[in-house]
Amino acid sequence: MADEQQQTPAGWYPEQPGYERYWDGSAWTDDRRPVAAADGGAASAAFDEFAEVESTDTFTLQNSKLLKVNLAGATVQAKVGSMVAYQGEVAFEHAGTGGMSRMVKKAMTGEGTTLMKASGTGELFLADQAQDIHLIRLESDKITCNGANVLAFESGIDWDIERLQGASGMLSGGMFNIALQGTGWVALLSDGPPVRLDVGSAPTFADAQAAITWSSGVTSSVRTDFKMKDLIGRSSGESIQLAFQGSGWVLVQPSEGAVSGGSDDSPSSGAGGALGSLLRG
Repeated sequence: MADEQQQTPAGWYPEQPGYERYWDGSAWTDDRRPVAAADGGAASAAFDEFAEVESTDTFTLQNSKLLKVNLAGATVQAKVGSMVAYQGEVAFEHAGTGGMSRMVKKAMTGEGTTLMKASGTGELFLADQAQDIHLIRLESDKITCNGANVLAFESGIDWDIERLQGASGMLSGGMFNIALQGTGWVALLSDGPPVRLDVGSAPTFADAQAAITWSSGVTSSVRTDFKMKDLIGRSSGESIQLAFQGSGWVLVQPSEGAVSGGSDDSPSSGAGGALGSLLRG
């Protein structure tokens, strides 16, 4: 090894990503220097692994927690506050309720909308509390989601408010979901890596705050297990669950509310399927 090092001419050699160390011909010195990026800019090559992912797709995962949206003249709807950066021409506006029917539902449920529209020709980067992002492509199909877990969707996707079966009269204001239907990409959030459960293989239940989304062949309802101990402050916290039936799947996150919207004291915002921070008054 020593003979090989002595044969190496003096000069700067890579030591670690983004840095070089000087070899004087016989030994390493303490001299180090950063390596300039290939384009001659000031950025260090140490960040090459974080280089922007190039793609012509509308939705591209930059990494597991950051979504790149290539607008290219298109319009997308996204969670208000989820923009972390953008390049080029991007315009933002309030999305509104999008029709009389949803306006009436908003009034009846006391829920408001916190969606924004983004349009232009630039690139938009979206994230929310460093949560995991998952992409799903709908082809004239429908999924039902916990609104707090919806990050963004394309203009070919329409949304509506749906009440959970069995929720009426059980909770103040009931429990609500957002239904996404149409053709296009949808970006969903999860607080950690989720699990996809096959609903048709066995009776399936999930914590009301952990269920993220489920497929069109699956129906959901509220299952309760109220006991006397729930009335005296010793509840297990599992008194309200979502029951799933049908043919399809449900996606469940390993958390019971990190992405829930609104106050913990609000049954319609803290419970699963609630529109949460997506549709909130």
